[in-house]
Amino acid sequence: MKNRLLLPTSRDRNDKTKVLIALSGGIDSAVSAYLLIKKGFYVEAAFMKNWTSQEGLLKNECPWLSDRRDALRVAAFLGIKLHILDFEDEYQKRVMRYFFDEYKKGRTPNPDVMCNKEIKFKLLYNWALNYNFDFLATGHYAGIKQVASRKVASSQQFGYRLSATSYQLERSVDEFKDQTYFIYNIKKEQLPHLLFPVGGMKKSAVRSLARKIGLPNAEKRESMGLCFVGKIRLKDFLEQKIKARRGEIVLVSSVLSLRGVPPFLHQKSGMTKQSKQSLDRRAPQMHSRLAMTNQVIGHHFGLHNYTIGQRQGIKIGSGGPYFVLGKDLKHNRLYVTNDANDKRLLTKEVDMHSVNWISPPTIPPPGRGERSKEGVKLVGRYRHQGELVPLTASKIKNDVYRVVFNNPQKAVASGQSLVLYRGKECVGGGVIV
Repeated sequence: MKNRLLLPTSRDRNDKTKVLIALSGGIDSAVSAYLLIKKGFYVEAAFMKNWTSQEGLLKNECPWLSDRRDALRVAAFLGIKLHILDFEDEYQKRVMRYFFDEYKKGRTPNPDVMCNKEIKFKLLYNWALNYNFDFLATGHYAGIKQVASRKVASSQQFGYRLSATSYQLERSVDEFKDQTYFIYNIKKEQLPHLLFPVGGMKKSAVRSLARKIGLPNAEKRESMGLCFVGKIRLKDFLEQKIKARRGEIVLVSSVLSLRGVPPFLHQKSGMTKQSKQSLDRRAPQMHSRLAMTNQVIGHHFGLHNYTIGQRQGIKIGSGGPYFVLGKDLKHNRLYVTNDANDKRLLTKEVDMHSVNWISPPTIPPPGRGERSKEGVKLVGRYRHQGELVPLTASKIKNDVYRVVFNNPQKAVASGQSLVLYRGKECVGGGVIV
């Protein structure tokens, strides 16, 4: 191991401001720790042990052991204390149970979003505050902007006071690496206690700095697998908990009339509320008719292996490529098209639930005249590194919001997160119904 880096000791640092850095073993968190120490903070690190099983991994290895070793080497190199925190039971309950349950229900979950929500910015955040740290820092590519104070009405009967400083979550300087998509569930009141030291840097600059200062993990490859689990064979991984059931793959005719298509293949645009209800009532007959009027071209071995718009892995020998249009869990059928431009792959509007607003835009309540129909204009993305697309969001009931895209979007799947932005600011997001 390389010699320990000569940095200010804890006696030389500002001991009044304590920062806990989530040290994963990767270079982003390692460089973040270095930058915090250089700034004069008193820094300690935490490594989270969340998943130790090897079942379903692409390689017969223990990623967490390798990551822990790298975290230990980095902590020793920087001269900071490292806490090993065991959150495996909670990770199993809060993240992996959700992961398997969503796939069982035919949806496309994002476990990285849930991991950040339930583990990093809940369990670890609370641990940091309980142990008297002033900040939790992570290696996420994101930014926090301090907004100028403004006058607000005081709690007293007369007069004004200056409000507390407000903060906003913003996209990273490195737009390609930006990770606000994964952390939109952060609460506004947490922002004053969070730091993202590499959020103002490009990834290339982070790696260059890691090499320059001689970090022991400077050449470590980017982690690409499931959060804290590693690279997985999705089929094998899912089938630890989900029994594979053989079913039909049905090629849906691109010229089939509206009456011959299952309700879930229709887009909300162009359909009245009455027509949707009518379609739902006729769903059993439609599924039966569809099986008779469309070609069964093969068989699948578990609907959980497919998501809307998917092209790879359908494994039909000729007539392709094929794209997943929909999944019928009741009849265990997978519906596909061989038309890449099939309009049924497009979605004009979606509803979203479990919405978290970091900086709530002014959205009129439902049923308040024309203004409520207009909603608020934002931009958003429904997958990490996806294009930011213009949209309009409006509230329809309780915690459910409707999002209408300016232009129809391709391969939007239930269970995905839809994250919303106002310019550079991440205002919040939710889960697509």
